[in-house]
Amino acid sequence: MSSDASDTAAPPAGPPWIQPQIQQGIKWRDGDVVISVPAKSGTTWTMNIVHQLLSCGTADFADIYAEVPWIEFLGRPGQPHQEVLDRVEAMPATRRRAFKTHSAPPQVPYIPAGAGADVKYIVVFRNPEEALVSFRPFLAQHSDDWFDLWQMPRAAMCRPDFASFYRDVIDGHGMQGMLFGFLAAWWPLRHAGNVLFLHYSDMKARHEASIRKIAEFLGVKPAAEQWPAILEYTSFPWMKRHEEKFEARTVGAVPILNSGAMIRKGEAGEAEADGMTEEISRHLRERGGQICTDPAALDWYYAGGALL
Repeated sequence: MSSDASDTAAPPAGPPWIQPQIQQGIKWRDGDVVISVPAKSGTTWTMNIVHQLLSCGTADFADIYAEVPWIEFLGRPGQPHQEVLDRVEAMPATRRRAFKTHSAPPQVPYIPAGAGADVKYIVVFRNPEEALVSFRPFLAQHSDDWFDLWQMPRAAMCRPDFASFYRDVIDGHGMQGMLFGFLAAWWPLRHAGNVLFLHYSDMKARHEASIRKIAEFLGVKPAAEQWPAILEYTSFPWMKRHEEKFEARTVGAVPILNSGAMIRKGEAGEAEADGMTEEISRHLRERGGQICTDPAALDWYYAGGALL
């Protein structure tokens, strides 16, 4: 599959508002939680899960991004990286911090257990076909004000259908690496004591069991009477009804997203209905195998289940 998009605007290697190098300056603390997830693979859901567990279940928050900062994100052009680091450092030492990142090691520093601060890493993967078909409408829901703020034409990242989006934006600029390179970086660490590997499909199929598994990994023990609230507030129906809490409304100089962009339908196994074709599927798997050469890793990435 090749790109024939010479008459369309080309996307950048990565959006300028994502600056992974910021993370190298963070002063990590014991108890920190890093939520490391590729784009459109359950990031916001996992952020909320961790927040609900650390808070023992609460609806009293305005923006999940104020509770779980995105540590590689700039809210405006020219924002100093130090401003992001200062905000992270200013978070209260009286409670555990949790952070979002779309980076994998070494872009996000990995600290082995016993080698420094006691940091835990929750790493979530989603079938790459499902992630990509969700990525296209998500980019399209970025506001005109946000694109204008960064002086980026909408056509740089958006297409009207999935086939042209994959051809021009994903394959045309080698962006399969944001998924399969992420897998290749984390896969050797999948059994590390301070790393929890999760698959989106397994989390969807076993909601309560997954939440309890994350709680055990984090070492938090909510009381029995707190669990109903935690399970309700981490459900997709509750998050959809309160999607204003999940749309990053406090982190940009202008609104980043149009309403309804962050919490989509969240269904597993429906990539074909959203535009995935057999040809694109074969090409994506082939490119993925060139980036992450471990067949067992690829099989798990697509299907989930037990880790080898």
